[in-house]
Amino acid sequence: MRTKLRIWWPNQLASSEPATPLNKNNLLFGWFASCSSVSVDVVVAFACNEASFSHSNSTLQEILRGVNGKMPLFLQEKAAFSLLGQCVLYGRGNGKMLGDGMEGGDWTNSFTDGFDSVMNSRVLSDGKDGGSGCGCNELDGSHEQCRKECVENGLWIRLVYDFCEGYSKDIHRVPKLHHLHWNGQIVFHCNVHVVVYEIPVYGVHHFSLNLWKSSKPVKDPVKKPKWVNELEKNQPLLDLDTVILAINSAAAAKLALETRVGFKRSVSGFFIIISRSIAFMWQVLAIFVATISTLFYIVLQLFHNFSSFRSKTRIYTTSARLFCTTWTQIQIRCCQILYWPIVLQDNGLRSQSCMEYKENAALHRNSMWSSLAVDLLLGNLMGLALLVHAESVCQWILIFANVITNDLLRSGSVWLMGVPAGFKLNTELAGVLGMISLNAIQIWSTLWIFIGFLFIYFIKGLAVLGILFGATIPAALIIDMVSIATLHVSTLHWAISLLYSWQIQALAALWRLFRGRKWNPLRQRLDSYDYTVKQHIVGSLLFTPLLLLLPTTSVFYMFFTILSTTIALTCILIEVTISMIHSTPYIKIFLWLVRRRRFPSGIWFEIASCQNDSLKFACHDKVCSSSKKSYRNNDRGKNRSSIMVSFLHSNFLSIGQVVLPHYRKVFSGVSDFAITSAHGALTGKRAVSTLGTCLPSTMPWLSIPAREYWCLCRSSVLACMEERDCNEFQ
Repeated sequence: MRTKLRIWWPNQLASSEPATPLNKNNLLFGWFASCSSVSVDVVVAFACNEASFSHSNSTLQEILRGVNGKMPLFLQEKAAFSLLGQCVLYGRGNGKMLGDGMEGGDWTNSFTDGFDSVMNSRVLSDGKDGGSGCGCNELDGSHEQCRKECVENGLWIRLVYDFCEGYSKDIHRVPKLHHLHWNGQIVFHCNVHVVVYEIPVYGVHHFSLNLWKSSKPVKDPVKKPKWVNELEKNQPLLDLDTVILAINSAAAAKLALETRVGFKRSVSGFFIIISRSIAFMWQVLAIFVATISTLFYIVLQLFHNFSSFRSKTRIYTTSARLFCTTWTQIQIRCCQILYWPIVLQDNGLRSQSCMEYKENAALHRNSMWSSLAVDLLLGNLMGLALLVHAESVCQWILIFANVITNDLLRSGSVWLMGVPAGFKLNTELAGVLGMISLNAIQIWSTLWIFIGFLFIYFIKGLAVLGILFGATIPAALIIDMVSIATLHVSTLHWAISLLYSWQIQALAALWRLFRGRKWNPLRQRLDSYDYTVKQHIVGSLLFTPLLLLLPTTSVFYMFFTILSTTIALTCILIEVTISMIHSTPYIKIFLWLVRRRRFPSGIWFEIASCQNDSLKFACHDKVCSSSKKSYRNNDRGKNRSSIMVSFLHSNFLSIGQVVLPHYRKVFSGVSDFAITSAHGALTGKRAVSTLGTCLPSTMPWLSIPAREYWCLCRSSVLACMEERDCNEFQ
């Protein structure tokens, strides 16, 4: 089986202009990846000449080990960053291979002897000279020792390329295989696939194999066909995970190698002045942000100490239970304020090596402060609007509450005491339930009259909370206040639902008595049972009045269930709004609008060319008989390497695919909530009043000295500046 070679070639090397001078020896650096003995992936990260290492005090092996140590662990386990081989320029017009120091005729004659063996197998065993007889150039110093080690290990490639115009307007250099040292053999002819890729750059683009799935994965059938099992046992010919990870790490590998070699970039004086000015302004910004954050930190610590001191009192416990939603949002906001410098700092050094990991880590770091910023923006808008229109808002709410109390609750209770919708109800029971409802409504209305003058201060306090802490805390406080303001409705609904539930359970038990059935709680089933005559008589006496009173109880239960459900849906709507404010990926939406390429989803190949290799490689000796020459001319077409050139592209996520996974967590409990509410409404059981949406997790309370917290905030802001400078060099 012919060897399959895939060369992943960076577009920076492929798009060099023909006029660009080429050095004598161009060393290729990258990764060898293989999951099969007949398939090889050569991921080229970059190329440089030997002169680039002249000022380095370390050997090439030490430099490569240091660079490989900074790569992701998964990539280190699969493939090591190494010296791949050489790449030289082949001139078609004059028959020369530039960079080798020999003319075209000399280069051709040096491959004459041994052509039969090449044509028969295209594979030659490595010589004891480390591969120098195969056409590889000897390198200088430690580079030659590194080359020999690579050849001995069977990991060395020699490429040649000439200028071409048929692939793309930006592609001028496409490599072709001269020979490959692989597993103790020299491979001259194989199926070559050159994949030209754009080097991933942080903040611009990267590659990813993660595909967006709109639904849950389908479960595999119980029994798979035999051909599926046989296919899974076959060894894969391509390890795309390792290849894509290596491509995403190419820029970091180049930067790490340049840092170890001591490569210095030429910087103009104007750029130095601008960079120093920006650094000074960044220092001032870091001090300002650290000071403001420390002030908030001190205030939060004082409130935390006070609440810890008062946490054992009954008043504190009762208030925490009444304002549970607000308390949860306060804990979330305090954790966000306390932990922002820790979240902003990136302590994972290996995540900087892979652009995909780096992008994901940056999105995770920036998601918290972007959510906090949008929350504060919405809170300021809402707070300023409430402060300006506080009196009108207060008056409108009081009028609305009066309308609900008089026109809905009182009128509804009186209506139910009569003949609602033409239904004939039990007058005595309807009168009792109606009077209880009217008395509860009157008592609660009287209490709210005494505290109504404080409502204007509540509106202003709500506005101040929104300005200082964002929109989620006032929204949570509104949920708790709605629950407290409608406590009389909830109490009446609970009492009538309890009566309705007991009545339904009693009727069901009596119905089982008449059928001679009894519920077995141990086995959770109905068993046959022989009841006595007295039990049947008592059951008959109870069943009739309970059944006749059921319509009256049901009407009151339905009325207060509708009211309670409406209140619960209002609170749930605000709860969903709070969860959406927390869950919306604002930074992802902004980056998607600015640069969609930062959200890849899968890859695809654009085939540019598929043809036989036109370079004519000869064999290793200067003497060749006429029979060998005729055999070579007749059989050259059969054994010529095939080459396919393609371009690597990415698919990109749509805005819905970016946002939907975050919203899916928010609405994951809607179906269960609807089923539970419907079952509770039918059986008279009290339904859950909250949806239980997904909220950010709270963390343990952070308690460190204020000076240490100030230094932590300052270093976090300065770390963003250092990361920006590092990204500019990439």
